[in-house]
Formats: sequence, structure tokens, C-alpha cells
Amino acid sequence: MKLTLKSLRTHFNSPEYTPGTLKSLALQLGASDKTSKSELKTLLEEMTGTGEIVRDSRGRYIVPGSNNLTGIIEFTRRGLGAFVIEPGGEEIFIPPEEAGFAIHGDTVMVEVTGDYKDIHRGRVIKVLKRNKTRVVGTFKTRGIFAFVVPDDVKLKNDFYIPPEEFNGAKLDDKVIIKITKYPTPGRNPEGSVERVLGDSSAPEVDLMTVIYRHDLPEPDEFPQEVSAQAKKISSTIPERDLKGRKDFRSEIVYTIDGEDAKDFDDAISLVRLENGNYLLGVHIADVSHYVFEGSAIDREAFSRGTSVYLLDTVIPMLPFELSNNICSLKPDEDRLTLSLIMELDPRGKLLSSKVERGVIRSKRRLTYTEVNEFLEGTASRETLEKLEPVSGSLLLSHELAGKIRENRKKRGSVMDISSREVKIVFSDTGRVLDIMPQSRGVSEWIIEEFMILANETVAELFNDRGLPFVYRIHEEPDAESMMQLKNYLEALGMNVKLPRNVQPKALQQILEKTKDHPLHASIERVLVRGMKRAVYSENNIGHFGLASQAYTHFTSPIRRYPDLVVHRLLKVFSSRGNGELTDEQREYEENLPSIASWASKRERVANEAEWDLLDMKKVEYISNHIGEVFQGVITGLTKFGIFVEITEKMISGLVHISTLDDYYDFIENQNILVGRKNKRIFRIGDDLKVQAVRADKTTMEIDFNIVEKEKKPVKKTSHEQKTRSKKPKKRHK
Repeated sequence: MKLTLKSLRTHFNSPEYTPGTLKSLALQLGASDKTSKSELKTLLEEMTGTGEIVRDSRGRYIVPGSNNLTGIIEFTRRGLGAFVIEPGGEEIFIPPEEAGFAIHGDTVMVEVTGDYKDIHRGRVIKVLKRNKTRVVGTFKTRGIFAFVVPDDVKLKNDFYIPPEEFNGAKLDDKVIIKITKYPTPGRNPEGSVERVLGDSSAPEVDLMTVIYRHDLPEPDEFPQEVSAQAKKISSTIPERDLKGRKDFRSEIVYTIDGEDAKDFDDAISLVRLENGNYLLGVHIADVSHYVFEGSAIDREAFSRGTSVYLLDTVIPMLPFELSNNICSLKPDEDRLTLSLIMELDPRGKLLSSKVERGVIRSKRRLTYTEVNEFLEGTASRETLEKLEPVSGSLLLSHELAGKIRENRKKRGSVMDISSREVKIVFSDTGRVLDIMPQSRGVSEWIIEEFMILANETVAELFNDRGLPFVYRIHEEPDAESMMQLKNYLEALGMNVKLPRNVQPKALQQILEKTKDHPLHASIERVLVRGMKRAVYSENNIGHFGLASQAYTHFTSPIRRYPDLVVHRLLKVFSSRGNGELTDEQREYEENLPSIASWASKRERVANEAEWDLLDMKKVEYISNHIGEVFQGVITGLTKFGIFVEITEKMISGLVHISTLDDYYDFIENQNILVGRKNKRIFRIGDDLKVQAVRADKTTMEIDFNIVEKEKKPVKKTSHEQKTRSKKPKKRHK
């Protein structure tokens, strides 16, 4: 039989076809001589090149079909498998033994083989694209050989480094390697050292480690084309740019931000009208006036998706000329804004709103600390003098924000979740000296309430009219997550009823009932972990946590790309009148799904980078206090140990079960550990004194040993009665 593309397609599409290797295909097709085998190989290469067929890790040729899906593979931190995320956001579970030679971040083709819990289960049949080309890790040597242990625990292989590719790296250096060979049967992946960051124990290495681990751009570095375009933007506002804008420069407008803030993208104004109503202005930097769609700056902003805040270092979404200058709402400087003007009744209910292209001149740049001191009556004379021009508006803001907050509470919004932020205190050499918890004051929630209201108001403008938009959505939590929360609370001795279709109001009531509990912060964490991540979407399903029908991000276009898109849509909407959208606007609508999906992904990367650096500094703090004793509280129990948090520092670690003074059984339905001989019980919420014994910055692991345990009267449970006379069979390790 003459082998042709047509005959091969017929063969592959036959119902009788089962995936086979080149050798088995040659037998099936009668390609017995060297020439016909060569022709078959050439035709197969052509078909795999066009994607008509794929060759899996076993060398078999497979026809992509309804049972095959593609997506990005993401491995779990604990090595319990991976999940392939399809373009639509659906997940497929991949057991470890079915991941083939894929590594974290690869684009893969997956064959669906069954179900896992409430999602599909599958196996990787083909790595379509290697998305990771560089890895950050620690350089290790073994005789004349060397390898790099990746910092990212989701990368399961060490990378072999040939001697000629050391490039000056020494034992325990933190390095960046370029991947030269990916894993294959029987062989680890290989790489070459591109850059030596320094000794892995040096604190100054941490920042660059996190940046490269998450493929972030270096601080203050932009492509040359972007920097050149930014430098051409005027640092002052020409008169022509004021044409057609609402002039707010004579009004009392001011910003309130943190002490270290450099970019100010939101300002407020507030007066009481003669009819007793409030007139609230939320003035947001008009970034879209300077960043044109499709420009070099816009493309780079989209690529970054968000600014990243790595402790005292910022990787900005926009160049300095924009973020810290012409777009930043600095005091005593004219600045262009998109201003949302809202009228609210004496009860704090929204009556009407309007978006204006405006120009403001901020009267004051205030800090949260200054405003908190003013509202608490503890401000210094110097602070009072600074705040005097805006003091009346601040008092009115406190009054109105309280009413808005109460309204939000009544509708069931989850509100009183503390930010659990900490402040890292550094020495002159950059080493961690101390970790101090940070609390939020009145001024923080005033601004929060005004910004939430602004975001809801803008979202409702579009939702009510069915216009294309980018929403900030938050799905309802699943039943399994809520059951975990219920079990956790019951382990603390609380009897909580959670309905099958839980409402945010029920979660808010839990927070209120437990606000004085010593484990309130831990309860918050379990509750938040049980809720789904908020994401961006072109489809509005509401925001569960806020109990909001429509929500968006409008207030931070300097640091979030979706906010910039919302500003552009507002301008499209305001210029549209009552007619249909133009073809150009419809084309823009078609791009919203990809914009929303990408922005959600970039936000997640930024969050993980921020958490990683913070965790590294917490580990560094403990590594400088090995052997010291801390007061902690039990926040979790498993069959392998006890999770303890040093409450004063918000640092968590593990007491491994092998270090305890007895053989302990984990009673899962009661969430306790019970000693077989001494009958001691460890419960969530128990206070413990622990000694720091190990801190590993690469794995982010901290180990404690118990040095003193608070003994509690022991009630003999039914389980204990049954096991009392039994001899221990083996020790847990």
C-alpha cells in the first residue's frame, strides 16, 4: 500500500485504531522495508508538526479528540500530584505517576481517564510547550559533579550542571540557571549557570531569588522602548488637556495613604449639602489619558498586570514618570482624574452618581497614622496644624463611612477580617531584627468603605445596562470547604450551624461570635482559606464576600491593569450616548475575556511572590533565634504533628510527632492527638511553649520542639476506654 497523508489520516481516524509506536504502525501498515519505514517516519513528523496527531511520552501516536484536553500543568507543593488548568479555568487532577516528564508550568495535552472528587482525572500524554526556561536554586556539589536544587518546591527534579557550565558558582551559592535539557527517561534535567546571586544564606539574595523564582522583572527596569516613551510625557499639564474637564481645584480634596506610599492614585472630597445629604467625591488618577491602548507602555503594563510590593521594594506596573509623577495625585499639583461624584442620603444610602473627567489639586497628602491620631484625639499640635484645612471633611468622612459600613454589615458582607499584616524591622545591613504585627485603624476602613462603594457604583452602571465590562467576582464557597470550617470550630468546642448554601452573613456572624477568642486569627485564616479566590471576569456573578450584586476594580489604575481597562470602558460608555456600540467597541469587548483571565493570573503571581518573600524573612528571623523559646498556640493537628503559631510574630511551624513524649494517635473526628500511655491530649487552641530547632529558607519550613505544655484535666473519651488496655503497635514517625 502506498503511504500518503490521506491513507494515514484514514488509518488514524478508523474506529479500530489504537495508539501505537512507529514500530507497531509500520507493522499495521505493512511498511516492512527501509524505504517505506523512512516514508512513514517523514509523514508522521509532518502530521505531528501540524498538530493532527501527537506523540506521547511512550512514543505512541495519538489523535487529539474529545477525550484529550490541553492546559498548563501546576504541581502541588507537597508532591501529591498536579492540576492541569484549561484555558477556560477548569481543572483536571493528574496523579504523580501520570505526569510523565512534564514540569511545573508546561503546556500539556491530557487524556481524561476518569473522575477525581468533583473534577476530571487524567494523565499527561504530551508536553506541547516548555514554558519555563530558567530556574533559581541552590548550587550543590558531590565530588566532581554538581547540581542545582530548585527553590520552587513544585519543581520535583534537581538539575545536573556539567563542569564546564559552573561559571564561577560555588557550593551553596544561590544561582540562576538556563535549562539546557528537560527530563527524559532515566535522566534528570540539565542546565548551565547564567548568574550567581550570592551566598544562599545572605539576606540580600532573598529579593532577587523571589523575583527570578516568579519570573518578575527587576525593579526600575523597563524595556528601552517603554522608557523612551515615558520620558516624552510632560511632567506638567498643558492647557489643552483641561478642555471639557470638570474643575475641582477649588474644592477640599486630599489623599490618605501609608507612610511609605509613593504613588497616590485615589483622593476624596466630602461636603454636606443644604438638604442634609452627603456629596462624596472619589477622584482617581486618569491614567488612561496618558497610556494609550496598544502603545509600548500599555503592552508592558498588560504584560505585568499589576505592581508587585516586595516589602520595601516595588516592581511597578508603570514607569516612574507616570506612577510617581504625572499620574500620582501629589499635593499642590494639578492632576487629571476620573471623578465619581455620589450623593448619599443621611442614612448613607446612594441616591445618584456621575462620572466626570476632572482636574484636581490635592490640598494635603495625609497618612493613616496622622488621621488615626486626629480621630482618636491624640494628634500632636504639629499634626493638628497640618490637618486644619481638611479637619471638617475628615470628621464628616468618619461619620459617613460609619453609616456606609453599617449598611454593608446589614446586607451580610463579610467585614471584620483583619489583614494580619506584619512589619519587618531590618538592621543597617539588611538582616531581620524583629517582626511586629500591624493593626488597622479607623482611617484605613474609612478609605476602604469609600473605595468599595465607588467600585460597586461603577460596576452597577455597566451591569444595569448590560454593557461589556470587567467585573471583580467572588464565587460561593464549596460545601467541602465549609465543612472543614465547621469541623475546625467544633474542634474548638463551638457548635456552629452552617446551611448547605452558606451566605456571607453566616460567616460574618462567626467572625463576630469569635472576635474575643484567643484563636480568632486562626479562625479567620481557616474561613478565608475555605472561600474561593476573587478573580476578574467579563461575566458578572456578583461578589460573595462583599455580598455585592456587582463589583469591579476602578480605584487603582496606577498599579492594576483591570482598573485601567475599566477607565477606558467608562470613557467609551460616556461617549456612546444611547446608540449601539461601534464595531471598534465590539472588538474591544471580544478582548475582555483574555484581559480578565490574564489579570487574574498576574495577580496570583504577585500575591505568591509577596507571600514568599515575607515567609523567607520569617524563616530568617527564626534562624537567628535557634534554641530560643517562644510562646505559641496550636492552630492545627495532623497525624504527623502539631502546627504551632508564635502569636506575637505571626510565625508558624511544626512540632513533629516523632519529637513528642509518648506514642500519639490522631483522632480525626475529634481533631485531637491522644497519648497512649500518659493520656495527654493536644487540642487546637492549647497554649504551648516551643523551642526553635530548625529553619530552612529554601523549603520555607520551621520546626519546633515542645519545652513546656499546659496540662489540662483529661476526660476519658469512649476511644480512650477502648484503647486503654491495648499495647502500642508502632511509633508514629
